[in-house]
Amino acid sequence: MSAPIRVAVVGTGSIAREHVAALASIPGVEVAYVCGSDLARAAAVASLAPGAEATTDLARVLADPSVLGVDVCNATPQHADSTISAGRAGKHVHVEKPAALTIADFDAMVAATEGSGTSLMVGQTVRFQPAVAALAERVHAGDIGTPRLAHVSWYTGYVWPGGWRGWQLDREKSGGHPVHNGTHSLDVAVWLMGRRPVRVFTRSFPSFAADMPVDDSFHMTVRFEDGSLATLEISYALAEPGDMFRRIMVAGTAGSIEHSTDSEPRLRAPGVRTAPASVEGAMRVQLAHWIELISGRAEPIVTTDQVRAALRTALAAQESLDTGRPVDIVWEDDK
Repeated sequence: MSAPIRVAVVGTGSIAREHVAALASIPGVEVAYVCGSDLARAAAVASLAPGAEATTDLARVLADPSVLGVDVCNATPQHADSTISAGRAGKHVHVEKPAALTIADFDAMVAATEGSGTSLMVGQTVRFQPAVAALAERVHAGDIGTPRLAHVSWYTGYVWPGGWRGWQLDREKSGGHPVHNGTHSLDVAVWLMGRRPVRVFTRSFPSFAADMPVDDSFHMTVRFEDGSLATLEISYALAEPGDMFRRIMVAGTAGSIEHSTDSEPRLRAPGVRTAPASVEGAMRVQLAHWIELISGRAEPIVTTDQVRAALRTALAAQESLDTGRPVDIVWEDDK
């Protein structure tokens, strides 16, 4: 029997708990450490994985030669430092989305991992949801011809413990709503269309409270380099926390394809949270792919070039909100 693949998780929030539970369920994987700034919180999260050690000492974790990969799940402003430190220590890295708050930080993260002989995977979970993966497979197989238009409508209820007062709505910490959660839709659009965005225009509004620090609903129009378009609508206007409605449609030169969560039977009631079947289990599939990737048994489904394109567009979308104007996305290698 081969030795288990030992990984460490950095972070102790709700998303870190999901990661630890998912990693602990994958055969042949051992969560060696859970590292955070608060030892008690780290211990609580580590309890989800048998044998995992709680610690506040990241340097000790990175110095352990038995640890092959580091899963970075702390707050977004800390992603770059944690990823760069892990990469320099010779570890493969998985990092939660959004990967970084600036392109310079993201490029430094890539240089410290891919550029130094390891790997970097960004956790774009939507790609691993069964319905989206199946839809993308048909698009990439050419079943609808050349994609010309993508449309995503995505409504949900609040998912953060702090509600609309959560740190996710603090622009200095999250990068703004287009960066923090718009990254999901933008990544899907870049992945499905297979091209680089060159222009974005964004409008936003608050769902419930006019004094929200960051508007929690927005509409984004993205133009790609060949003139194709994506229209993305994201809102937190549903009353029940964790409730979700999503529709994805892609129209091409030979046909169209779509999926809607509204067509799936699902219980909706006060206090009841049930995920649509089309999204169930995506986190485990995503992290199992990461394990295959760092073991050398798979090619990356999420590439850093695609992540960079989505992040650049998200940052430009926030600039569009700030200025009230469309923003052109200039690619350095085109200069």
